[in-house]
Amino acid sequence: MRAAQIGTLEGPEAIRIVDIPEPASDPGGVVVDVHAAGVAFPDVLMTRGLYQMKPEVPFVLGGELAGIVREAPHDAHVRAGDRVVALTLLGNAMAETAVVPAQMVFALPDNVSLEAGAGVLFNDLTVHFCLRTRGRLAAGETVLVHGAAGGIGTSTLRMAAALGAGRVVAVVSTEEKATVARANGATDVVSTDGWLHAVRELTDGRGVDIVLDPVGGNRFTDSIRCLAPAGRLLVVGFTAGDIPTVKVNRLLLNNVEVVGAAWGAWAMSHPGYLQQQWAEVEPLLVSGAIAPPDPVVYPLDKAAEAVASLDNRTATGKVVVALR
Repeated sequence: MRAAQIGTLEGPEAIRIVDIPEPASDPGGVVVDVHAAGVAFPDVLMTRGLYQMKPEVPFVLGGELAGIVREAPHDAHVRAGDRVVALTLLGNAMAETAVVPAQMVFALPDNVSLEAGAGVLFNDLTVHFCLRTRGRLAAGETVLVHGAAGGIGTSTLRMAAALGAGRVVAVVSTEEKATVARANGATDVVSTDGWLHAVRELTDGRGVDIVLDPVGGNRFTDSIRCLAPAGRLLVVGFTAGDIPTVKVNRLLLNNVEVVGAAWGAWAMSHPGYLQQQWAEVEPLLVSGAIAPPDPVVYPLDKAAEAVASLDNRTATGKVVVALR
């Protein structure tokens, strides 16, 4: 089978398309013919050996996929021929065939294409975890998201209203990205230049209830400043590269919180949590309350470019690699 493989930890440019044997079958595993694989920022980090989980090289990249079940255990909840999405988490998704534990495989709604499906699990379940579990989003609250035109950002814009938000503010760096944010459901869009002042004006000085921040960097302190009383700043990642620090006296001033939101670690330490999430998210996809992503699709031969687009922050929306 063909696969996108990392042999040296030198960044996305080290990705090579190789022919390797199909993975060995597993008695409890579901064999999936992969049609598309999602790309996420941890893939960028893994190409340099900077992610907290470090598979031994060489390894196949990618943590999420969509495809057709080839075979499944007799007691599994899916059958041969089913359209599914699945999480591999530590690689092995950007390949023509994958074997995935049954509990990591989910039936894909008929109204979601396989390419869109490859962009659902990682980002949407991360955002669901952030807003529901860590952010404690209440009906009518205002959510602000940094990096709003990226994968996590557009997922937040697509999902926040369905999960109860009354207003969703997107922070973007260009007019092109502003267009992407509006298309994905932002109620308000502000530029990274002067964003704090703009948000204060939008909210009549009150601030926002939740900031979802996958970017980090030098806007972190202003994110705390823009919180309303009892607001929550959700730390999701650091795509800007710099890991900020917080002076805790700032938390006292307005009774606000800085909250870590590491979905993968939580899901792995809470058995059944992924299934609980999908039980809530899937009906929202089926009903149209949450629109499926509209991914940027790269062919497998351009997997290195796909991952690099997240590294250089040129990507807009979810990025997906097509295998078939």
